[in-house]
Amino acid sequence: MIVTRFAPSPTGHLHLGHAHSALLAWRRARESGGRFLLRLEDIDATRCRADYADSVLADLAWLGLDWDGAVRRQSAHFADYRAVLDDLAARGFVYPCFCTRAAIQAEIARAGSAPHGPEGPLYPGTCRGLAAARRAARIAAGEPYALRLDVARAVAAAGTLSWIDEQEGAVRADPASHGDVVLARKDVPTSYHLAVTLDDALQGVTLVTRGEDLFTATHIHRLLQALLDLPVPRYLHHRLLTDASGRRYAKRDRALTIAALRDAGRRPEEVRVMAAFEE
Repeated sequence: MIVTRFAPSPTGHLHLGHAHSALLAWRRARESGGRFLLRLEDIDATRCRADYADSVLADLAWLGLDWDGAVRRQSAHFADYRAVLDDLAARGFVYPCFCTRAAIQAEIARAGSAPHGPEGPLYPGTCRGLAAARRAARIAAGEPYALRLDVARAVAAAGTLSWIDEQEGAVRADPASHGDVVLARKDVPTSYHLAVTLDDALQGVTLVTRGEDLFTATHIHRLLQALLDLPVPRYLHHRLLTDASGRRYAKRDRALTIAALRDAGRRPEEVRVMAAFEE
């Protein structure tokens, strides 16, 4: 049975790109007699709002989508992520990083060059080698820190990894290309990488449908699955919708949100066509 999900962050109103992604996941589940789940990725308390969360549900229902079971809200499951972080830390795969963004940039500048990953220069590993006593003392002193994944150690433990993408076929994972990614911060007790990987497993998702901009993130997610002994879903990274100028839709495009289109008198079937879902 295929189990898919749509997992937006309630930091704004859904737009046509969201509609395309949601409709794709919903159709794959319904055509196979499977399950379609809805999850709200609301870990960022400073940007996520209750009214946006309410509008997600209203917009999807207006488009004609239904979902199975209760909506999972990540903000209600911080204890799940904390338990996983504690496990990774106990096994030596996570370490505290006390570097500010400015300090990281300065270190990269001093080095003259730095390896680059999908999101720019990689973290130079400044805090990776700190002694345990030094780490403990700085934490006890109240210094802010993030928890980073020791990717080299993790890759050595996990070995060669791959996943199946419905567009690309078999893909060999290369998590080292991302460097030591952040898995949690003092003010945000989990990251997208950790939360989405754990949630997909806990919810039994078998096919992850999401935009092609998240393709490279799967390298890290595959590594976390191996470290945590989680099942590996199939993936479908779909194209991103763009406007006439070729710019991808974003939450700033207020005129093209589902709510705005509905208020302008558009019918659900019209918006489904605009979302490149029906002809």
